[in-house]
Parts: sequence; C-alpha cells; structure tokens
Amino acid sequence: MSGHRRLRSPVLALGLVLLLAPATACTEGAGPAPAPTAPPVSADPAAPPESPFWVDPQSDAARQVARWEAQGRNSDAQVLRRISERPMALWGPGDDPGPEIRRAAAGARKAGRTLVLTAYNIPYRDCGQHSAGGAWNGDAYRQWIGKFAESIGSTEAIVVLEPDAIPHIIDGCTQADHHDERYALLAEAVARLKRQPNTRVYLDAGNPAWIPDPAKLVEPLFRAGLKEADGFSLNVSNFQPDAAGRAYGARISEATGGKHFVIDTSRNGDGPLPGNRAEAWCNPPGRALGAPPTDRTGDPLVDAFLWIKRPGESDGRCRGGPQAGTWWPDYALGLARRAKE
Repeated sequence: MSGHRRLRSPVLALGLVLLLAPATACTEGAGPAPAPTAPPVSADPAAPPESPFWVDPQSDAARQVARWEAQGRNSDAQVLRRISERPMALWGPGDDPGPEIRRAAAGARKAGRTLVLTAYNIPYRDCGQHSAGGAWNGDAYRQWIGKFAESIGSTEAIVVLEPDAIPHIIDGCTQADHHDERYALLAEAVARLKRQPNTRVYLDAGNPAWIPDPAKLVEPLFRAGLKEADGFSLNVSNFQPDAAGRAYGARISEATGGKHFVIDTSRNGDGPLPGNRAEAWCNPPGRALGAPPTDRTGDPLVDAFLWIKRPGESDGRCRGGPQAGTWWPDYALGLARRAKE
C-alpha cells in the first residue's frame, strides 16, 4: 500500500494512504492482507478524547490483544493497546472495497467519529516492488474508486488518495507512458470522492527524504486534482520527524496557494533508521509509534496527525517480515513498547 512510506534515497522508495493496502513499496506495505481468524472482539474501544477519529474494534491489533489475553499474555496485550485503542486508516480492499468500507462507515457514524481511509489501487502501483498490484487498467480503477466513494455515503470521512502515486512519477519509477493516464485517474478520483457530502481528500506528496525539492511536486499535484482536493498527505508509511514534515509541508502549501496537509505519525516516534542504509523504509528495527492521531496539531496548516500506515503491518519481505500489508505482531509489539506516549 503505499508502504512507501519508506524512506527512499534519492529516488526514494517511500511512498506512502488509507485503506487499501496500507503501505507500499514506495509506500511500504501494501494494503492489508485478509484478516486472520481470531477471538471475537467485543465492544467498540473508545477513541482518545482528543481524537475525533474512529477506532476499528475489528483491527488486527484488537484481535491480537484478545488473542494474547486468552493466552494469558496480559502484559503484552496491555502494551499492544497503545495501537489497538487508537484510530488507524482503513485501506480499501483491492477487489471490492464496498463491504469493508460500509462496515467501517456504519461504525464511525454510530460512534459519532470521522472515518479515515486510504485508497491504494492505482494501476502499476509501487512500480512492481513490495506492494505491486493495483487495478488492471484505467476503467477497472474508475469502477473501483466509484464503489469506494459510494460506500462512504454521507459519513464524515478523510481519504488519503494513492500513496506514492505522484512521487513515483517525479522520481522516474513509474514509466513515462503511464504518466498521463495516472494524472487523469487521480483527478477523476478526487472529483468522484468529493461528490460525497462529508468527505475530505488528500493527495499523497511523499516525504522530505524522497523528493527533497518540494517545488517539483507543485505542478504534478495540480495535474492530479489538488485544486479540488482538500490538501495533501506527507510521510505515509515513513519515519520522518514531525518537524521535518511540517517544514516541508509549509513550503508546498505556500507554493499551492495555502493548501493544508496531514502527516502520518504512525511510526516516526524515533525518526528514521540512522545512517544511509538501503531499504531504510522497509521494516527498520528500533522504531517507535509517533504522536497519537488528532486534529489538534498546533499548526494552522496541519489538519491532522494520522496513523495512515497501520502500525504492525509489514512493509514487505525484508528483515524477516511477511508479505507487505500482512499483520506482524512481534513488530507491532516493538513499536508499542518504544512509544513515548
């Protein structure tokens, strides 16, 4: 899914949005894999009072907590609640996003919360890397995003649109003969999603370690529909510090007429892996959860800190991890143990 959220070197492999496969190659971690069978999870957990976003009681983290409690691993279960009891983006399934989004939308409406989603199914996504996949062609994508949008209905929702899709055009990873179609599909997706009365849309713009010069993003963002979108997203599935994201986003905002942005803080609590290492974005050791999701950012340009990449889902088959987007409880537990909040 946009696992991208990986830190890529010059031509970053980062990526980065909410429901499809969380994290990509460039994004690190594609969309979430099918949920494993687990003990049922009971009542909806309450989102932190400072967060307006919906917490999914059926997340992999919530199911893992229930499983560990049943096994008597109460200490580990308690630590993992730092993930399970906080809101995360739902990445819309690539086959039919409707059922999962409708389930989540119903839960969010009942709880009076905002649903956070990631759409990650653009053709040729992740340039054939860890989160390769996506719709077969443009028409298939149009049908898919139509189902995605329709399933939101009137629910208050935020959609992070296609992590890595624009940065991969800029860094040359996406083949040139796919560029025009990708821009058209993204602009159409923005327009379709904005037909939903309470949906906000943020186009992904990578991270400061991927495309160091933010000026290179301005024209591509507008070609992809930024004028009609609510803003852009940064750091999806990556580890850049909040301060770096705010400064980078402010430069893009200034160049785009004041557009706002959201930042993925799911795993940036200790910043990126030190040193210039290959695949520093892919399941790096020693990382920690970042700031909990909230719309109280203290920055007028930052609409929210979000957990777009779902903490605990693998970025890909690196460092012993499973397939991109697959739940990895040991990695999740490490992120939660090292969290400062």
